[in-house]
Amino acid sequence: MKKVPMRQCVGCQNMVSKRELIRVIKTSEGEIRLDATGKQNGRGAYICKKKECLEKAMKKHSLERSLKVAIPDEIYDSLKEELNRIE
Repeated sequence: MKKVPMRQCVGCQNMVSKRELIRVIKTSEGEIRLDATGKQNGRGAYICKKKECLEKAMKKHSLERSLKVAIPDEIYDSLKEELNRIE
């Protein structure tokens, strides 16, 4: 049986399969972006595909803490749009 990679959501703090999460990365240039492939270089943080998790992460600033950088509002807006497309 193959091992399933698990990651922790920065919003709800639950361990979830990596494929069920959205990855947000900070590149070496300090740019913040969504990683659709899950394989881009950079420091990554994972968040569930639920609006509640994104709201928790925004409220607690856990995404910013995980990536060790301030997150601009455009990134949060693009995450919200991505969640709307998924749901």
